[in-house]
Amino acid sequence: MSKKTITIALAGNPNSGKTTIFNNLTGARQHVGNYPGVTVERKEGRVIYKGYDIKVIDLPGTYSLTAYSPDEVVARNVIIEEKPDVVVNILDASNLERNLYLTTQLKELEVPLVLALNMMDIAEKNGINIQHNLLSQLLGVPMVTLIGTKNQGTMELLDMALESVQGRINMTPKTVKYRHEVEEELAILQGMLADSQVLNVQVAAGNDSSYAGNPTYPLRWLAVKLLEYDQEIVRKVNSWAGGEKILAVVDKSRDRIREMLHDDPELVVVDGRYGFIRGACREAVTFTGSDQITVTELIDKVLLNRALALPIFLGITWLLFQLTFTLGAPLMEWIEAGFTALGGWVANHMDEGLLKSLIVDGIIGGVGGVIVFLPNILLLFLGIAFLEATGYMARAAFVMDKLMHRVGLHGKSFVPMLIGFGCTVPAIMATRTLENPKDRLATILVTPLMSCGARLPVYTLLISAFFPAKVAGNVLFSIYIIGIILAMLMAKVFRTWLLRGESEPFVMELPIYRLPSLKNVLMHMWERAWLYLKKAGTIILAASILIWGLFTFPTADVNGNEYTSAALQMEQSYAGRMGKAIEPVLTPLGFDWKTGVALVAGFAAKEVVVSTLGTLYSIEDEEALAGEEDVAVKSFAQRAREQSGFTPFTAYILMLFTLIYIPCIATIAVIKRETNSWKWPLFTVGYTIALAWIVCFLVYQGGKIVGLA
Repeated sequence: MSKKTITIALAGNPNSGKTTIFNNLTGARQHVGNYPGVTVERKEGRVIYKGYDIKVIDLPGTYSLTAYSPDEVVARNVIIEEKPDVVVNILDASNLERNLYLTTQLKELEVPLVLALNMMDIAEKNGINIQHNLLSQLLGVPMVTLIGTKNQGTMELLDMALESVQGRINMTPKTVKYRHEVEEELAILQGMLADSQVLNVQVAAGNDSSYAGNPTYPLRWLAVKLLEYDQEIVRKVNSWAGGEKILAVVDKSRDRIREMLHDDPELVVVDGRYGFIRGACREAVTFTGSDQITVTELIDKVLLNRALALPIFLGITWLLFQLTFTLGAPLMEWIEAGFTALGGWVANHMDEGLLKSLIVDGIIGGVGGVIVFLPNILLLFLGIAFLEATGYMARAAFVMDKLMHRVGLHGKSFVPMLIGFGCTVPAIMATRTLENPKDRLATILVTPLMSCGARLPVYTLLISAFFPAKVAGNVLFSIYIIGIILAMLMAKVFRTWLLRGESEPFVMELPIYRLPSLKNVLMHMWERAWLYLKKAGTIILAASILIWGLFTFPTADVNGNEYTSAALQMEQSYAGRMGKAIEPVLTPLGFDWKTGVALVAGFAAKEVVVSTLGTLYSIEDEEALAGEEDVAVKSFAQRAREQSGFTPFTAYILMLFTLIYIPCIATIAVIKRETNSWKWPLFTVGYTIALAWIVCFLVYQGGKIVGLA
């Protein structure tokens, strides 16, 4: 029997366990991309169940479907335009009323809906008794119960979704009823919209009823959105023939509601939804627990203590980087020993020539030099995933709120900056949760100053080569803290002179503390590790081969005479000429032309700084050992110590420059897409290069004065 294909969309609030459910459903059969036309991350996976090939879409986590942020617009547009066969709304059973607010909006979209009541174990522990069958009847939506962290209820959820698709669920839909004054205005608007919407879809389709570019909207939902004055829907209706007349009627309806109810229409609609929710919960939910303090409250009394919160945050961050370096060092040495042995074996068994140089110097020296740092990357992402899953990351934003306000932002802006520890691209995407455009733009501009995972190989190489093991974690921690400080200082500069205006008040949910699911933490770590390995096998491989070529050619001068020494050949190579051209700019920072070449190459991806140095030092090492019968290839750190000419002070300045200067191409591209302009990515390139030079100049010249250089 051929498999039938259906689509399930998962919707839910942040921290409702949606990602856990998605992972339980799809396992490793998932991929990450972007929604068409926007840089909102899109997770999709597949599961084969009872003869169905089920595509699962993980919608962005949202509290509502009102167009306050791109996440909310994307979530509802996927539902309206892609028309999934069923929408599964994941609910946090321990925080039910707030979660059901999204449910009421999904009901208004008139989509096939299944409710998944997750975290039932936590609700029961908190003394919350939910009669889910009764609640299902009151809401008019089928419901299943789940404990996502234990993978309980997953099959029941799939069964219920299939029953919905097959039309085997017999339930009477329950509509949210608003105050009669609001219902009268909705009836007027629905009457006007019915003819207008059909006409406009037909015109856009050229009378082709299958036209999908202008989907028909549920009329009641459309009328409610207009009463709320949802900006996205207002723009859509305004583009229709006769749209101005409709919006004029909307304005009159909103004025009448204000006059009769003495309140904003949007707030009246919100009250109506919560009234519906409270009525259902009053019937189906009882609280049998005591008012004693919860475990989460006990922990927060310490972690969010006014005096202790910031030191604890810094301590947790310090511990994360200590573990990243300390635990990663032995694993890194094993991988490095493997690549060293491989390089030595190839060097000893291949005839001299360009092919040998390409493999040993370009591929093994370049790509191998990056893969060596995979354990550190894995440990960093493992730590970040663990902190996110426990609920501490939200606290970190709360802790930083007071400091962020002093620079013109608020704690919510710190969330993308924390994500930037992993990768700047999704961090910039995460700024979409910020409603204030100036807050969002300022956060986008300073997020590249956070040390992403791509910079970690540069730090690790230089620290392992030039600093003793006992201070390695402290050196790494200092670089990350400097990134945070610089980001906050630049945010203050931008919000004071470039992006003036008041920052939004900080409102953010603090989820309960949970013991993370090992499977989900490891899956998150593996996703990022796989992206790192793919980058090593594509971008970094291509860049390493290119850098090898630039350092290797030309092999002779304009008269055809081969260069008399390796050093001369490298200086006269294409890379050498480029390095020599920019050397005067870098000399005041303590760098030579070779470092300049590596920094220029790092624009493609920061790991390429390491692969460039690996290729360079491998070529020099091979030349130094030329003529020896048995070549023993040295470790990367050993070659860096011997050939770079760096002192620990110079190495630290190079780490600073790598931290601050121009972000990678992918980051520039995503800034362009998020701001819809080349102005801001080019500005980011300019200000980060200038800031890196100024900071490193001051540190180096100051170090010379006190004798550190």
